[in-house]
Amino acid sequence: MHALEKRLVGIFFICAAALSLLGIAFVHSAGSYWGEIHYGDSLPFAVKQGVYLAVSAIVAAFIMKTRRIGNKRLWTAVYIAAVLLLAAVLIPGIGAVRNGSQSWIALGPFSLQPAEFAKIAVIGKLSSMLAESRGRRAFKAGHFVVILLPAALIMLQPDFGSMMIMVVAAFAVLLVGGYPLKFFFGLAGAGALGIAGLIAAAPYRLDRIKAYLDPWSDPLGTGFQAIQSLLATGPAGLTGFGYGQSRQKYLYLPEPQNDFIFAVIAEETGFIGAAAVILLFFLLAASAIGLAARQRDPLSFYMISGMAAMLGFQSFLNIGVVSGLLPVTGVTLPFISYGGSSLLAAWIAAALILRFALGGGKG
Repeated sequence: MHALEKRLVGIFFICAAALSLLGIAFVHSAGSYWGEIHYGDSLPFAVKQGVYLAVSAIVAAFIMKTRRIGNKRLWTAVYIAAVLLLAAVLIPGIGAVRNGSQSWIALGPFSLQPAEFAKIAVIGKLSSMLAESRGRRAFKAGHFVVILLPAALIMLQPDFGSMMIMVVAAFAVLLVGGYPLKFFFGLAGAGALGIAGLIAAAPYRLDRIKAYLDPWSDPLGTGFQAIQSLLATGPAGLTGFGYGQSRQKYLYLPEPQNDFIFAVIAEETGFIGAAAVILLFFLLAASAIGLAARQRDPLSFYMISGMAAMLGFQSFLNIGVVSGLLPVTGVTLPFISYGGSSLLAAWIAAALILRFALGGGKG
């Protein structure tokens, strides 16, 4: 491995680790009041996040030591398992409903969100299919079946945010895999029609668009989250109100330790702290892209590119929602937001990037 690749690996790992540690700190700050209300203690969310990080580190270490992680049969099995879990979550009695979506499988005191791992499975399966073609760039319907089947199951939950992240990351793999750029312009038009159809099928999505355009038109309803997020980030100034001093976490932002944790970070650390977090995500994505560009093995190139696209786009989507640049969509901030499934999926993606970059992922 060249010196530049070693530096890129180091930058990527340091950014992922730093974001995860910041996540524990701000999960504690953002969730302290919710913890007091629901558990009579300010620490439960932070303690659980620490456990989730420990489990994620163990899984990531296992992936780093797994031989032949790029094996086609392995990714076929992973993909099938992911589809079966997505189907299982829709079965009454197995899938648990939270915030209007049946996206979880309850496992005693813990829960699993299959959509988080389906994103990784799709990228892995698609990458192995493209690598097997050995440079032949012909259009294949099978590529789109791999994407659309889990996408349809996720939309039945419904979970528009996870579906969007998965599709964007998968299309990124197709793009670097040789599909012509003009093909994606056609897909963009079809996608716009599809999104319009999804909005028409579920009026609450249209309400979110309206709330995005003018959140103050319904300040206690569809615009509530967007307004509370802006009230957190807007007055924070250059340095914020100080760690633990968020005001919006006192039942203004719903479950602030989850999707809107970046608002609490901005409120407590101001522009400087928020910019530092954004810089960490930028360096994470840039180092991953740099590692992808230096791969000679097609599978490694596709896999790293897809995982980088997934982490990068999800980060952009979450921060865009919190800052008011995008309509409200329920997606977590990778490595930082509270939740075992989100954190574990982020570290699986990170471990795969590192494994393939270090040359150990060939099938």
